[in-house]
Amino acid sequence: MPDIRPEQDYFAHLAQGRFMLQRSRSSGRFFFYPRVAEPVTGARDLEWVAASGRGTVHATTVVRPKPPQQPYNVVLVDLQEGPRVMSRVEGIAPEAVRIGMAVQARIGTQDDKPILLFDLAGGAQ
Repeated sequence: MPDIRPEQDYFAHLAQGRFMLQRSRSSGRFFFYPRVAEPVTGARDLEWVAASGRGTVHATTVVRPKPPQQPYNVVLVDLQEGPRVMSRVEGIAPEAVRIGMAVQARIGTQDDKPILLFDLAGGAQ
């Protein structure tokens, strides 16, 4: 029987320092956002699998809040496993993030809760 709390499980994994994705055992396809059935097929034979964390920036934009808050980027990242996730790339000026950049996931915190963030992979720029 599939897990009926996939979102809570996802955040529990992050809190334990693990970036996990769901995968259908029958199709082998990974997907994100956590859910109780695989998109398209509806398969409910899901398992949690450790993600590589490697990805490529698919799209980026810079958010410019009112001062004193600092600008930050919002990115869509295509993960090596296939799914696309929304996050931020840190450790680089928001305006310097470019489509096609290789990134590596890490777990950070925001408002005392774990979140998925990305850094440049291998220090590439």
